[in-house]
Amino acid sequence: MKPSFVFYSILFLLLPEAETFAQWPKEIVAKSGAVITIYQPQPESMQGNILKGRAAFSAVETAGAEPVFGVFWYSSTMMTDLDTRTVTLESINIEEVKLPGIEDSQKLEKLKMLLEQEIPQWNLTSSLDDITATIELEQSVSSEDLKNDPPTIYYVKEPTTLVLLDGEPKLQDDKEIKMKRVVNTPFLIVENPEDKKYYLYGGQFWYSSSNLKEGYQPVSPLPKSIAALDQQVKKKQSEKVPTTETDPPAILVSVKPAELLQSKGEANFSNIEGTYLLYVSNSDDDIFKFMNDQRYYVLLSGRWYTAMKLEGPWSYVAADQLPKDFANIPEGSAKDNVLVSVAGTAASQDAIRDAQVPQTAKVDRKTATCTVTYDGEPKFEKIEGTALELAMNTSSTVLKSGSKYYCVDKGVWFVASNAKGPWKASDERPKDVDNIPASSTAYNVKYVYVYDSTPDVVYVGYTPGYMGCYVYGPTVVYGTGYYYSPWYGPYYYPRPVTYGFSMHYNPWTGWSMGFHYSSGWFHYSMYGGGGYWGPPYHRPPYYPPYRGGMYGGRGPTYINGDVNINVDRSNNIYNRRNDVNTNDVRRGKNSGNPSVSTRDQNRQPSVSNRDNQATQNRPQAGQQPANNGPQRNNDVYSDKSGNVYQRSNDGNWNQRNGNEWNKTQQPANMDRDYQNRQRSAQQNSNFQNMNRGGNMGGSYQGGATGARGSGGRRK
Repeated sequence: MKPSFVFYSILFLLLPEAETFAQWPKEIVAKSGAVITIYQPQPESMQGNILKGRAAFSAVETAGAEPVFGVFWYSSTMMTDLDTRTVTLESINIEEVKLPGIEDSQKLEKLKMLLEQEIPQWNLTSSLDDITATIELEQSVSSEDLKNDPPTIYYVKEPTTLVLLDGEPKLQDDKEIKMKRVVNTPFLIVENPEDKKYYLYGGQFWYSSSNLKEGYQPVSPLPKSIAALDQQVKKKQSEKVPTTETDPPAILVSVKPAELLQSKGEANFSNIEGTYLLYVSNSDDDIFKFMNDQRYYVLLSGRWYTAMKLEGPWSYVAADQLPKDFANIPEGSAKDNVLVSVAGTAASQDAIRDAQVPQTAKVDRKTATCTVTYDGEPKFEKIEGTALELAMNTSSTVLKSGSKYYCVDKGVWFVASNAKGPWKASDERPKDVDNIPASSTAYNVKYVYVYDSTPDVVYVGYTPGYMGCYVYGPTVVYGTGYYYSPWYGPYYYPRPVTYGFSMHYNPWTGWSMGFHYSSGWFHYSMYGGGGYWGPPYHRPPYYPPYRGGMYGGRGPTYINGDVNINVDRSNNIYNRRNDVNTNDVRRGKNSGNPSVSTRDQNRQPSVSNRDNQATQNRPQAGQQPANNGPQRNNDVYSDKSGNVYQRSNDGNWNQRNGNEWNKTQQPANMDRDYQNRQRSAQQNSNFQNMNRGGNMGGSYQGGATGARGSGGRRK
């Protein structure tokens, strides 16, 4: 049975009824009873903010009629919101349509035009996980020139806090606290003018020492000036700091990049079922011992290091050179969190996919600007291997390219004819930016993009590389591994770091600071300026101790003693009272500047008069449409040649030929597409549960053999 073109002419009445955010497939029902069902799209490539893929669909003209199945290929401009895990298709171009049983090219072209005209008017919003779980990994871009030399690794057997100094300690007068302060550390260390000793603030405890780099011991009662400072600090804390320790931990100071491993007494070992791996069970660090080679393995900032004893010396081992038993760590076990850093696991592939997705935004060319502050007159140095120069005496990333100056501010490129501005939104990136080496502090701006522009706006985006998350071979890592010298002058400008803060990858929040840093220890944003983590205000959240088999659900996040702080997916920190950070490009705030937004509802042409009646009942963004019929199974797929397949509950495959399904041998890659689709469905469910405050504990199931369990991972 061949459907008439009259059937296709009603598409414009059907498509506006599509759901704005729902499970696949999306079923559109007309008053006449005609139905179009679009099955979950199968993305094929993603370049910047352009997504290309294909989708199987079926069309039924009248109730009881035989459905006709087809495939359409599309390319679309996407706007992403990583907080809500949504993708809005701002424009769609239907590149090709194949419909079994129809050979009339004119009818196919009219169908293509109808789809292309109407789909953009859906304001179609899909789950980001529908993209990240199904996008093909072959296109992933890996950073090749990162540094993996081990930092100094300390092992201790008692509760200890690592206090990092960015080189030798630098004391400067602080007008606010009226005493000298060590400026090159995110910790509060001051020199008491009364006794000339150094005092370190630890939230619940103060420590003192006559030597800046060692010998810190708890002190009580406090000298008068330090007691006054203590009151000043606590007054700035919006909430009382939760009590996390009963006894003051020891203090270990390092002036070089370092990491701290610690166990509660002598290391105790537990076996990981089904493997020859042991892990240190009385430690919150990721410390393993492989019984076959008797070596220790630790995970630091996404990188693996190995040694014959816990005291070292340590050497780097690539993620794909680990003993095979690491890949056999069961999801849901005590140490399944490390699977994201083991080559070939479902968790590592999820993270790689996630690292390809940009956060997009629209910038108003007429009003957007930024401010750059220099410590004196601008000073530039050449970036090795490029024709670019980088400003050294500023916390901003300012590049000189020929006669122009470029600045990246909160994920947006700006341009000026003078190093001091004025700055305006740029519709291009400087030449040679892709050649910036990882040895340069400007490396992360390679991952900030300009996608498109009009006379009024510029469409931009950045991938997690801007935030320090890099695809390195078969896994993701944090930081470049390089140590960057800070700028010292009347002002101190720190540079991005890789080690020292126990960075862990958390599928719920991205990269997070480790358990060594409780709320009372970290007062960098109160007393410091600049960026230990690159982009200003993009601070990693605090990562409470991992308790095993959770992949999330780690309780409140405490930063700078403020228990009222939220953390978004890309490690931006903001406060419900808007007094910590309003520089979240994703939320369209950008320092309170309305010039940057993440949704562009006006980019599409207005609906014609012909469509006004059809769109009157269209659900508004964020609203759920009316139920349009029974839920169908999301079991129809297409291959790259345009063939349509259906997977039965017993795992067998049928191929659509004409108006019937015929059994077929397992089609190439269809099982992979099935597994990816199951994963995205479970991720969507987990995300909804998380937003409703559900229990996200439990195991991560899925990957190569099945769907995730109810408590599975989420990105």
